[in-house]
Amino acid sequence: MIERVVLSILIASLWLFLFIFQNFMSTFWAIIFLCIFMVSYAIYMQIATKHQKRKHRKQPEELNWNYKPLVTVMIPAHNEQDVIEKTVENILEMTYEKFEVIVIDDRSEDNTAEKLKELEQKYEKVTALIRDKNAFPGKSAVLNEAMEIAKGEAILVFDADARVKPDFLTRLVPHLEKDCVGAVQARKVIINREENFLTRCQDNEYALDTHFQVGRDSIKGAVELRGNGELLKREALEDINGWNNYTITDDLDMSTRLHIKGWDVRFCADVCVYEEAVVKFIPLLKQRRRWVEGSIRRYLEHFWGVLFSKDMSLRVSIDMIAYITEFILPFWMISEICFQAFKYVKDSPNCVSSSLLVSVMVCAFFTMGLLYSVKKYNHLSRWQSIVQAIQTGIFLCCVWFPVVVFIVFKIIFFKKTMDWGKTTHGVTKIDEDNVLSETKQDKMTESAV
Repeated sequence: MIERVVLSILIASLWLFLFIFQNFMSTFWAIIFLCIFMVSYAIYMQIATKHQKRKHRKQPEELNWNYKPLVTVMIPAHNEQDVIEKTVENILEMTYEKFEVIVIDDRSEDNTAEKLKELEQKYEKVTALIRDKNAFPGKSAVLNEAMEIAKGEAILVFDADARVKPDFLTRLVPHLEKDCVGAVQARKVIINREENFLTRCQDNEYALDTHFQVGRDSIKGAVELRGNGELLKREALEDINGWNNYTITDDLDMSTRLHIKGWDVRFCADVCVYEEAVVKFIPLLKQRRRWVEGSIRRYLEHFWGVLFSKDMSLRVSIDMIAYITEFILPFWMISEICFQAFKYVKDSPNCVSSSLLVSVMVCAFFTMGLLYSVKKYNHLSRWQSIVQAIQTGIFLCCVWFPVVVFIVFKIIFFKKTMDWGKTTHGVTKIDEDNVLSETKQDKMTESAV
């Protein structure tokens, strides 16, 4: 109920602002202010990233390679019979000395549970946890239940389709060592990028996310966990009472709660976890619907903590508030267009041209970010980067804008549901050799970062 009230107040305030602004002020200055704010923040992050890169070139970051806590690897699995065996075998190839694997069957209706029992018998490091059919649903509940038997000082969470290189943990763990660090997120990469247009766009979107995460890490801002390839310190998990069973995006909710409690979250762009992209449009919409709804709800649920936490640094607070605009902006732009269209129909003075100019400038801003990210992290030629940046920009507008508007109305007018919209894995044959052959690209990425 509180989420519905807070969101209603925010939307009403936004509409009131638009009404007052359009009737009593010049839209031109709104355009100038918006552009200055976005460009200034982007430049600030870019300067911080370049400064950090130069600093590490002169004096590499000191990492304690002797820090080797016992790590519990958790892999939740719901109807994952087609992929779970290869995932576990891939994880077991990690060269890190001290880790255990807990694979959890979450009320599967296929043969996942039987597969996990076979893996437990076959491998000494593997423990199979079979949940009761009437257990509370959801990834958070799965992980909380696994924590009861986990022995690790750190927890590494993978999705059921994850693939990593043998040195994944060895390279990731040292970043968790500092007392203030509560979690570390590896870079996510699409393994079936070239399957079709949608998978390419998703990989380019991940590249843009990497660019933003690197920027946020460089300014010690509100880096976010991404669910797959996240390493968490047990002490930090216990400090925030584990995962939230009532969220549909466990990673984003946990990121926010860690920051509110004053924990740092780090991002490692040179350590990759590979996963499948969704190959069809409708399942993709369902996945993004869950992401958007979970992200908006976590901000609403922790609204007071985000604004007034005594433990969260001012830098993190400002960065988090700035990124909330990624959900406000689509709704703002559509509301603006609707206001202007209404005035146009009524033959009232309107600012249709200014509204369109704002839209074009916002799209251009994100397209430039895509162009930079795709070229840097996906190593495409200049022409390929331009073409794919434009294509991905259109893809993002077609997916995110309607989804954000739908979710806003869903939260206000409909009862909350715990609908996870599970992503189906195993529809693409993952080429293990392709993953292992990415070493050269990873080195290029590491040098670029």
